[in-house]
Amino acid sequence: MSSVAYPRRLTGIWIGLLLLLAITLPAQAIELEQVREGFPNAERLEAADSQWPVSRVLASDDELLGYAFESVDIAPIPAYSGKPVNVLVGIGLDGQIVQTDVLSHSEPIMLVGIPESKLNSFADEHVSAHVNDRLRVGDNLDAISGATVTVIVVSDTIMRSARKVAAEQQLIADPSLAPLAHVRTDVFTPANWNELTGDGTIRRLHLTHGEVDESFAGTPAEDYLRTPQPADKTFIELFYSYLNPPTAGRNLLGDTGYEQLMAELDPGEHAIAVMGRGDYSFKGSGYVRGGIFDRIELSQGNTRVSFHDRDHIRLGDLALEGAPSLAERDIFIVREEADFDPGQPWQLELLVRRASGPLDTEFSRFSADYSVPETYIERPEPPVEEPIWVQVWRDKAFQIAVLSAGLLVLTGIMLFQDVLARHPRVLNPLRLGFKIYTLVFIGWYSLAQLSVVNILTFTNSLISGFSWSSFLIDPMLFILWSFVAVSLLLWGRGVFCGWLCPFGALQDLVNQFARKLNVKQIEVPFGLHERLWAIKYIILLALFAVSLHSLGTAERYAEVEPFKTAITLRFQRDWAFVVYALGLVAISAFNHKFYCRYLCPLGAGLAIPSRLRLFDWLKRHRGSCGTPCQICANECEVAAIHPDGRINANECHYCLDCQVTYHDDQRCPPMVKRRKRYEKAANMSSRGNSVETQRDTDASGKQAAWRRIPLHQQD
Repeated sequence: MSSVAYPRRLTGIWIGLLLLLAITLPAQAIELEQVREGFPNAERLEAADSQWPVSRVLASDDELLGYAFESVDIAPIPAYSGKPVNVLVGIGLDGQIVQTDVLSHSEPIMLVGIPESKLNSFADEHVSAHVNDRLRVGDNLDAISGATVTVIVVSDTIMRSARKVAAEQQLIADPSLAPLAHVRTDVFTPANWNELTGDGTIRRLHLTHGEVDESFAGTPAEDYLRTPQPADKTFIELFYSYLNPPTAGRNLLGDTGYEQLMAELDPGEHAIAVMGRGDYSFKGSGYVRGGIFDRIELSQGNTRVSFHDRDHIRLGDLALEGAPSLAERDIFIVREEADFDPGQPWQLELLVRRASGPLDTEFSRFSADYSVPETYIERPEPPVEEPIWVQVWRDKAFQIAVLSAGLLVLTGIMLFQDVLARHPRVLNPLRLGFKIYTLVFIGWYSLAQLSVVNILTFTNSLISGFSWSSFLIDPMLFILWSFVAVSLLLWGRGVFCGWLCPFGALQDLVNQFARKLNVKQIEVPFGLHERLWAIKYIILLALFAVSLHSLGTAERYAEVEPFKTAITLRFQRDWAFVVYALGLVAISAFNHKFYCRYLCPLGAGLAIPSRLRLFDWLKRHRGSCGTPCQICANECEVAAIHPDGRINANECHYCLDCQVTYHDDQRCPPMVKRRKRYEKAANMSSRGNSVETQRDTDASGKQAAWRRIPLHQQD
């Protein structure tokens, strides 16, 4: 039975396993002992008023110490594995981070290879930082070699979840709110009183005595020492305006008055004009005694602004045509600490106080709305929290550029492979240089070794919920996988296995060096060889079955790949892993790419979809290929050519050696015969020309007849 049938049968099993559901475990509630590291005086926990499961940490006297929560509930950012890292975070009332304990993760690089203590130490570096601090890996945080993406996600998880909780509990300003609007100083339109009151620049609040009396109805102040007034008589007529926009300020105050006012204001401060007439004064006399205006307030959202005498400027006559006679005219300053936003509605509130006894009083509050006309302000776009993958791509711009250039070169090699195969003096150094580039730059420098773990993670994400961000988090792997996906359709899996796999390049270089030293190569018989191919498919299916139950367990068993040891961690690992990886490299010196041929589950995973390739670029069209000629089959270093001459695309590493031989007129028998035929014809042509020249000299009369004789018949 042909070995080509193995992947075809396994495809059905692969598709069937894709239909199984992944098992997920619910998160556990935070316990008191877990938070004592950050809150030594904690005595109990209670649920906070929050949209998330956040715990209030309380002392023995019920003093609030801070908040504790699990990051996965608030900022579940996918990490390298496609799943978030869960961190127990504690923040104090001052917004400082007091505890960061990694509770769980599914990171393959950390599961086996890098000690957990390194990740915990990295998380602890965030303790004592403020939630608003901007921490960056490699700047004020130490990176973990070989796990850069993981630690970037952990840092972003801690800081983003801490900021969200701190903002919700009002420990800091909410960073998700839109930035404050700005007044457009370039917008000015001359206008009179009627025009400014008509377009909403100046607003009016009119209260009658009847409306004020009604507000005190049912209170002790309803009839206490009250002198009745006509119900329709004006109690107060109040006009108010926001003065920062030039159209309002210049028209009300005049050019000089407006410029003087703006010079008085510090950045972030605002001015409103309040003008009134009637029986009630909006200023009263409290500011004379205590320096505070107790009859008016400004409110915006949850913020209330009271005005003191230092916030008050008297307003003289209005420089505005049509303005009425107003008994009180004043300007009040809203200071910077109020965080006043001219782009949001606000209210001017008038407080009316009335005696309800010899020492008691009652208050009524009247609110007047105001919204700054849209033509006066400019609204910035609300902040959008930058996805973490955008930061990673920006930080790795150099690696991305070099990788893109390398893939562009490889694309050119694949497209013009026939031309290069005819010029081995160009192809061979080019291939050697590319193998070194793959090992050194893609592997050891960029740590971009693809793995079967990536296939398991992708499959798991399709089952449990696909997210692009989990794959964009590592730009090098994303670009490589994108290129491999395209190359699978065009050329098959061999482009990756033969050109882009760092561990494959390492084995290839070791074997090439061993051959230079005349190390004897050991090859197994082809019948046994093609049966050994099945081992990697069995390993792949076993890992996939385990991943459906537990991706973390599958990632541990995926250590059958030596990639993490040899490439990602550069052999800096426990001795057992190093011995295993070095053993496979040593075997490759005697048997070319032993691991790739028989054990690699990644190669098996790529071979299955590569059966959908659209083209067969490798040439094997001559009738003698395989029968009787076996030169290419004997020289194929991965033994991917069957004795009958067929190339097994599932096992081919696309080294192009067979294509070089195919076009070599010194080694390929059909090409040798063709070359000899041409050489013979050329020799006969040369002999014929010398004979014709002699006969032209001796017997010119026979010249025309002899020239009509075909060249190959001339002796």
